[in-house]
Amino acid sequence: MELTPDSSVVFTIAGLAINKTIFNTWLIMALLTGASLIITRKLRPDVPPNRWRTTLEVIVQGIDGQIAEITRRHDRRLLYFTGTLFLFIVTLNLLMVVPGFDPPTASLSTTVALALSVLVAVPLFGIGSRGLAGYLRTYLEPSVIMLPFNIISEFSRGISLAIRLYGNIMSGAVIAAILLGIAPFFFPVVMDMLGLLTGIIQAYIFAILATVYISSATAPVKPDADEAAKDPS
Repeated sequence: MELTPDSSVVFTIAGLAINKTIFNTWLIMALLTGASLIITRKLRPDVPPNRWRTTLEVIVQGIDGQIAEITRRHDRRLLYFTGTLFLFIVTLNLLMVVPGFDPPTASLSTTVALALSVLVAVPLFGIGSRGLAGYLRTYLEPSVIMLPFNIISEFSRGISLAIRLYGNIMSGAVIAAILLGIAPFFFPVVMDMLGLLTGIIQAYIFAILATVYISSATAPVKPDADEAAKDPS
């Protein structure tokens, strides 16, 4: 039983082995990019929307609405980042029902890379919103004593994201393989349906957590009590 697509080599380029994890990741990236370009190629007010464009608009508006509920504001940068993460992960997870397709999210290297992208995005968004000094000051809140704990908290978030996504996809694959040996005709259908539901939920949770982490780094700074008292307004 193959638990991770890392061990399957698809082809080799200049001595570099391209396994299923890398190949399927490139494949889904090309699929999403191509589909977006095709659907939005006539994105003009004078062209009536077709069903594909309407579907895409509903998805984007739904993601934007979820972000606005969390952050209490519309942030296009956050929409582009977390929206892309959600669509990428949910597509990977949904295609697990396709015979021969091993989702890259079943590889720890993929989930770690996704978690690292969030870890890098948090300070970048924070610095862009508050400035370098303002963002670094958040590590000293509510006091200087909390500096090491705040730093540890940043890294623990990434570890949590990676392990949660990887663990759920991997556990689903293991259970499906066991049940396939017990009852090869009935259980695989049930597990595929359960896997689809779990894949959507995991993509949603990952995107929501990424939104919460970035939102906390970009939230407007509240004025100090002393400064608020001095302000007559």
